[in-house]
Amino acid sequence: MDVKVKCLSETARLPVYATPGAAAADLCADLAQPLTLEAGQRALVPTGLALELPGPEYVALVFARSGLAVRQGIALSNGVGVIDSDYRGEVKVGLINQGGEAYTIQPGERIAQLMIAPVVLARFLPSEELGSTDRGEGGFGSTGRLGGQ
Repeated sequence: MDVKVKCLSETARLPVYATPGAAAADLCADLAQPLTLEAGQRALVPTGLALELPGPEYVALVFARSGLAVRQGIALSNGVGVIDSDYRGEVKVGLINQGGEAYTIQPGERIAQLMIAPVVLARFLPSEELGSTDRGEGGFGSTGRLGGQ
């Protein structure tokens, strides 16, 4: 699949798949100088890129880089970023430092992952009744903690 990418600066880097088996491509920080995130601080980090997805049947999803999240506590401030097919502005990544120490993002550093995925649009129908399931009406966490039990 082809996705058009416009570089909005001379230092912007195209998304790149790190390995042949990677499901998502790395997004890099397009910064003029290093950016330090103190513990608990959030920032909107530019990538210098704008996208044109092939059509409304696709979405671009932005995920945290697992290594940054586990080792440094750097995660997406909104969990998962959603880039709709009709958005043409700059892709920016909301990051939060959930670690206990400051972390400095370097210009060009890989800060997130971008995945292109198909979209299924639902029709939401009002209904007085919903079908039953084996789960029943138990709430959040009602299936227990341990798998297979």
